[in-house]
Amino acid sequence: MRILVVKTTSLGDIIHTLPALTDAKRHFKTFSVDWVVEEPFSEVPLWHSSVQRIIPIALRRWRKTPWNIQKCKEISVFMKAVRQEKYDYVIDAQGLLKSAAVTILCCAKKRIGLSWHSAREALASLFYNKRAVVPWGQHAVTRARALFAKGLGYPLPETEPDYGIDTTRLPALSFALPKPYYVFLHGTTWATKHWPESYWCELAKTVDAAGQHVLLLWGNEAELARANRIADQLSKALVVPNKLTLSEAMRVLAESRGIVTVDTGLGHLAAALGVPTVSLFGPSDPKNSGTLGQNQTNLSAAFPCAPCHQRACSIIGEKSIDPPCFASLPAQLIWEQLQRQVAEAK
Repeated sequence: MRILVVKTTSLGDIIHTLPALTDAKRHFKTFSVDWVVEEPFSEVPLWHSSVQRIIPIALRRWRKTPWNIQKCKEISVFMKAVRQEKYDYVIDAQGLLKSAAVTILCCAKKRIGLSWHSAREALASLFYNKRAVVPWGQHAVTRARALFAKGLGYPLPETEPDYGIDTTRLPALSFALPKPYYVFLHGTTWATKHWPESYWCELAKTVDAAGQHVLLLWGNEAELARANRIADQLSKALVVPNKLTLSEAMRVLAESRGIVTVDTGLGHLAAALGVPTVSLFGPSDPKNSGTLGQNQTNLSAAFPCAPCHQRACSIIGEKSIDPPCFASLPAQLIWEQLQRQVAEAK
């Protein structure tokens, strides 16, 4: 069986889809996948052994670029690539109009997607000729597994999700990893998802006092500046010297003793790897999009309006505790939970 998966973004959402490939691979004797994905995430689907070919798309960049010859050429190249193979099925795992439109372009016997009431954008369901009813209120991993099972016609497995990630061929790093070390994933998108920097510093000092190393990743200049401010207070800290590829970041996570993360894509990668992880949620709800896997703890802020699902906090708290909902998740609580998580994983 040969299928095309359309799941273009983002890092966490793509990782959430990988267990569905493992399910399908176990059910069918022959099973191979091509995958349409946004350029920055093109290496991620290849972590799964079932994925043979990546078809990069640049919708985000194309929207920002004026209509010109180069853009037309890139779109033409993409359309040729997506029509190159004849697929048994194309599965839109995104549930948006933009992803549903891609299913029309390819040569596939069946176009599978979510039903009118299941898709994030209901009109997307009109593009499919096989629609799966997948109720809301479930974790994103469970919804993806249900979509593949119903669309391809096999029983939904009741097993724990298996992300099928191969960690045996990870790239070498340009720097030495201190051992043992904990990773802090302190960078995220929404301002309201950020755990207070003062809490990161307090937690880092606790790890440092225990004689353990702290390793700080970063993805942009603001995150690099924050990482340096945290590291400046410690004796055993390493700020990653350069911006890592996603595969390099996976190696750093895979070899760590434990991880503390906010709601961010790399946190879901930590879950996929089964590394002991404590994930912190303020405005978002871990019931639908928390880290799911072995050795995972999701902690939600205990606050009247949490989870608010808002990018901007409507409550003004103390400057050191912003957003104020994270005051219910202090550094000492996180350290104690992380220690328990690491001990249970041994």
